[in-house]
Amino acid sequence: MRIALFITCVNDTLYPRTGQAVVRLLRRLGHEVVFPESQTCCGQMHYNTGYRREAQRLAVRFVETFADADAVLAPSGSCAAMVRDNYPRLGEPGSRLDRAVADLAPRVYDLSELLVDVLGVTDVGAYFPHTVTYHPTCHGLRLLKLGDRPYRLLREVRGIDLRELPGAAECCGFGGTFAVKNPDVSAAMGSDKARNVAATGAEVLCAVDNSCLMHIGGTLERGRTGVKAVHLAEILASTEQEPARL
Repeated sequence: MRIALFITCVNDTLYPRTGQAVVRLLRRLGHEVVFPESQTCCGQMHYNTGYRREAQRLAVRFVETFADADAVLAPSGSCAAMVRDNYPRLGEPGSRLDRAVADLAPRVYDLSELLVDVLGVTDVGAYFPHTVTYHPTCHGLRLLKLGDRPYRLLREVRGIDLRELPGAAECCGFGGTFAVKNPDVSAAMGSDKARNVAATGAEVLCAVDNSCLMHIGGTLERGRTGVKAVHLAEILASTEQEPARL
């Protein structure tokens, strides 16, 4: 399959290893990965802050950029949810944008959806000999409804010791601009989540959103817990020959 990678802003600027891991993983599974260089932001930050017109312009660019893709992979649950859940609200019914979104949105996937639902694989040949706990981020849990897909992938990883996270379904407190507008509440929620992560005894916290991992990981680091925050793609791309860097 020819898969177009939508890297997302956070991954492009702060976590490039996630994008690199996605490419290694999909190529290892025998698929072609392309990177349309005209891609920009999905507009999530603009939309959530009330800049609807600016978000609409970015939506137009997105659907034009990825129109011909067999599948679009966004290694960020919140960005995939922006396209599938919010883009349909940006175009007038029957408009060119509305029709383009209706055509493209069903082909935009989170990594776990792409692997399990589209490519039909749960064992990707990964090796990751560490204790891991998984945080189901809000967009993945509530909008994309990823369910047990990430867990099914993680359980097939050789060497892994997967620990259950207490209060897993509770928000970590990041929420994009929520963390900026409500820093005290955000920090308190992050502390609660970090406390639960540390209680598992895991070496690694895994999620499908680096924005949430940044928030929880920063709290864990300031608490000197030693727990590392690692995107799902990096765990699945890890092998004995080319192990993930922690």
